Amino acid sequence: MVYSRRSFAQLFMAATCLTAAPVLAADRYNVVATTGMLADLMRNLGGSLVQVKGLMGTGVDPHSYRHTRSAIVAMIRADLTVRHGLHLEMQMMDFFSKLSRKRSVVAATDTIPKNLLRPYDGQSSRFDPHVWMDPSLWVFVAEDMADVLTKALPDHADDLVHNLGSYRKELIDLDRYAQTCFASIPEQSRVLVTAHDAFGYLGKRYGIEVIGLQGMSTNSEAGVFRISELVDTLVTRNIGAVFVESSVSSRNLRALIEGAAARGHSLALGGELYSDAMGLDGTYTGTYLGMIDHNVTTITRALGGTPPDRGRLGKLEALS
Repeated sequence: MVYSRRSFAQLFMAATCLTAAPVLAADRYNVVATTGMLADLMRNLGGSLVQVKGLMGTGVDPHSYRHTRSAIVAMIRADLTVRHGLHLEMQMMDFFSKLSRKRSVVAATDTIPKNLLRPYDGQSSRFDPHVWMDPSLWVFVAEDMADVLTKALPDHADDLVHNLGSYRKELIDLDRYAQTCFASIPEQSRVLVTAHDAFGYLGKRYGIEVIGLQGMSTNSEAGVFRISELVDTLVTRNIGAVFVESSVSSRNLRALIEGAAARGHSLALGGELYSDAMGLDGTYTGTYLGMIDHNVTTITRALGGTPPDRGRLGKLEALS
């Protein structure tokens, strides 16, 4: 949905008037985060000091998400809006530009060193936005957002530092778990085939070759030639499993499986992975830590490795 400068101003004035009767307790800092991963991060860092609203829920694709009227009002009323950056929220860029003139808006990935980012489809000026797939990079985001909260809530700096320390430890432990799991996969089987190229940072960090049927954005389409080309690769290299994603249509991957079958090659579905969105609210996989735990455990098992049956903390549902 496109909003003109006039309609944006009208919404801003209306939402500002609403804040005269706030619905949140006065001592809670009001944060809106675009993705579920960022919302979960801000809750972990802020604890009881913040009230966090995530705009994109389970199964929502951030590449194509368009802000609704209620989302606009929420961001206008927020003390802070946290966007991911790196062009992930492509449909919201103009809105963020307008909002930042009147409200506090930060891009969570701004402080990640550029040499640690992956180029976007060969471009030198754009980068792969899927940095949450590498917990060691998510540490940069956590530290930056903790700094943002500390500046906004200086009287609670000690609490925020404590929260950051606890969360950083969880991220480091998760990274070590992933290293151990992926190392158990036979070297020749370390090939991850998914619907779109969202797992490049995971591959780079843990030595997994990643093949995405689509590009880094789900707005790109996989043509017949691309599917045929990938079928050739799967058959030639005897790759036995592919993975669907919770926020991306499985149509093209199923065409891939059918194409391989026509060549006499059997492809199994290795499981469903969380790529651009987390699991259901209120569940373990509805958290960042649970999302990555699920992905690592599922990939490892499907590719012949030996992960714990129920993941890093024993919180995943047992797989048959």
